[in-house]
Amino acid sequence: MRLIAVLCLAKTAFRISPRTLKAESLALRICWPGHHTHFSTMDTIKDPHDPKHTLNSSERDDAAAELTAEPDSSMDTPEEPGLMPGETVVKEGKAAILFPSANEVFYNPVQEFNRDLTCAVITEFARETLASRGVRIAVPGEKERVVVSLSDEMNGEERDGRTEQEQGKERQEAKEFRTTSVGECCEDGLRVLEGLAASGLRSVRFALEVPGLKSVTANDCSAKAAALIARNAKYNNVAHLLHASQKDASMLMYEMRGKKERYDVIDLDPYGSPSPFLDAAVQAVSEGGLLCITCTDMAVMAGNSGETCYSKYGSVSLKSKYCHELALRIILHSLDQRANVYQRYIEPLISVSVDFYIRVFVRVRTGQATVKHSASKQALVYNCVGCGAFHIQRMGKRILQGKHMKFSAATGPPVGMNCDHCGQRHQLGGPVWAEPIHNLEFVQKVLAAVSGNPSRFGTSKRIEGVLSMVTEELQDIPLYYVLDQLSSTVHCNTPAMLQFRSALLHAGYKVSFSHACKNAVKTDAPAGVLWDIMRCWEKSNPVKRERLSETSPAFRILSTEPTLQACFDIREDANPQSRKRHLTRFQENPQANWGPKARAKAGGGISSELEDKRKQFQGKRKNQITDSSQLKNFPCKKFRKGTCTHGEKCCYSHDPEQLPSQTNETQ
Repeated sequence: MRLIAVLCLAKTAFRISPRTLKAESLALRICWPGHHTHFSTMDTIKDPHDPKHTLNSSERDDAAAELTAEPDSSMDTPEEPGLMPGETVVKEGKAAILFPSANEVFYNPVQEFNRDLTCAVITEFARETLASRGVRIAVPGEKERVVVSLSDEMNGEERDGRTEQEQGKERQEAKEFRTTSVGECCEDGLRVLEGLAASGLRSVRFALEVPGLKSVTANDCSAKAAALIARNAKYNNVAHLLHASQKDASMLMYEMRGKKERYDVIDLDPYGSPSPFLDAAVQAVSEGGLLCITCTDMAVMAGNSGETCYSKYGSVSLKSKYCHELALRIILHSLDQRANVYQRYIEPLISVSVDFYIRVFVRVRTGQATVKHSASKQALVYNCVGCGAFHIQRMGKRILQGKHMKFSAATGPPVGMNCDHCGQRHQLGGPVWAEPIHNLEFVQKVLAAVSGNPSRFGTSKRIEGVLSMVTEELQDIPLYYVLDQLSSTVHCNTPAMLQFRSALLHAGYKVSFSHACKNAVKTDAPAGVLWDIMRCWEKSNPVKRERLSETSPAFRILSTEPTLQACFDIREDANPQSRKRHLTRFQENPQANWGPKARAKAGGGISSELEDKRKQFQGKRKNQITDSSQLKNFPCKKFRKGTCTHGEKCCYSHDPEQLPSQTNETQ
């Protein structure tokens, strides 16, 4: 009682609020001798749900702040409690992340689409997986499941054609299931690992937005990142679900590759290539589990460095117009090849090429008999350097003989020494994944959930547009042509996309767009048919033949008479539903410098050389140099390599200060 009286006097002298006085007096009564109270140190981790701790952390922090305040200081509190100097709050989805202003922890806001799509995919994966365990998930804002159809008769009409009897049966089955919501720890739920978590934003969003989770492990090898993850988990009140880890991602997955310790979902979104983590990932994911992989090293996978691509993924990339879909097939080949070592194989669910990266979602299963099919699922790509015609060569062959499958080596090659159309040579790329890169049924489920609950994600419109295009793609046709390239090859005007697609449909072939390229033509028609259509188009839009070189691909192609008479009358089915409905299929650049961000470093910040380089080359294509004297502001690449022979007459700069250091080139 004496101590309580002292506190009352302190209230008058130091202006202690009644709320603080009540909190401290309550603390003194709890700790008074005679009460069965256990004392704990500052390092002791307290359970927030323990009834013994009657004072929550916010009340103790407020009390401590007021007791240590100066007598005449103001009682104003910061807008965002828990912020350290130099930190800001980044809000995305349901999460609010404490983020350092310096570049100490990596974060790219442009990849919000990536994170939204991942939450949608894991939600549908959890719905399928937990249904077999007797658990039903409840998604906020989701009413009844709807089936999305892009057909004309379903557009704008009622989409749910179930009878009352079927709906009653579903409601009866729902009563027998246990229901779990977001933020709850489900004992039969999914165990999720984010191997390269950085700030933990993705993991926090999983805990806040994806129902049916048992635990989420957010791992990063950086001590600062791991500490930030733990703070963000507490800041978002998901510490009961989200656990921070500071380990090497590969070692963590190798430690958890036991059958009872594997993760149901593993998400890898590295800075650059995921190749160092793939071997551990295919072992650490559970039977039928989900792997979510991001690749941002598109320069390597799109053909700029085929030898580097082979060293990382076991496949040679080609510089071609279909390079983005080829990159998807390269990473799928690499995943399947590494899984085959452990008698496992992959089933692609969704594979998308977006902005500056690619993202694949695959199931991993075990089966020695199915692994034998993997050789026939891979293929080599023959690409003509002149006209861009390509041919697919499977690496294996399988023939069903009764109830048994016979495997043999493939025969080939499918092309001659030179291209039959233009006479140029072929490049050889691959091996790549030659099977479908999407599971159409799963894509429809994700699309139905997103379109039926558009307020759930900030990028719902774009997800709906991209997945709608995915459902319209020809699933069994690898790669595609680009209409601009076909016209450029023969040096003629480009036909309208609907006219060209109609010509293919009139000829009896299938055709579709591709989500990976705006002007893509994915078709089962051989290259000869495409060139026949272009020859017919050129007759009505003639090219000046006298300007063509006799050795050029255009001269060789146009010198041959077409065997097919193309009809360019526009057909109704040439225009897909995603285009008719004006869905967001190819989004414009969201902001300036929206591409890959600088790698995070311990000291934070971005090097001045990188900033200067960005400013120097920003908008270089918009502001073309017309005066040759301005070229002196740019360093000479040949001088840097020691091969420039122009000396002082060179129009580029030989100033050593403008040349990047050798160490930076190596990095």
